[in-house]
Amino acid sequence: MDEKKKLSVVIDHWIEHNESHMAEYRKWAQKAEALGLNAVKAEIETAVEKLDQCNHSLQKALKGL
Repeated sequence: MDEKKKLSVVIDHWIEHNESHMAEYRKWAQKAEALGLNAVKAEIETAVEKLDQCNHSLQKALKGL
């Protein structure tokens, strides 16, 4: 496999990995809310948004290949 193909596979893996983390973070944000930890929930949600932005950049990179 050439380096370009490897990079494509790696980026795709990173995107999937991030999506898995985002799902888990959302669950914990809900748990934080249930515990009355609204500031914690908000910070976790901010992290999810940033990870989503990261995935958008990775998707653009993937399209550039």
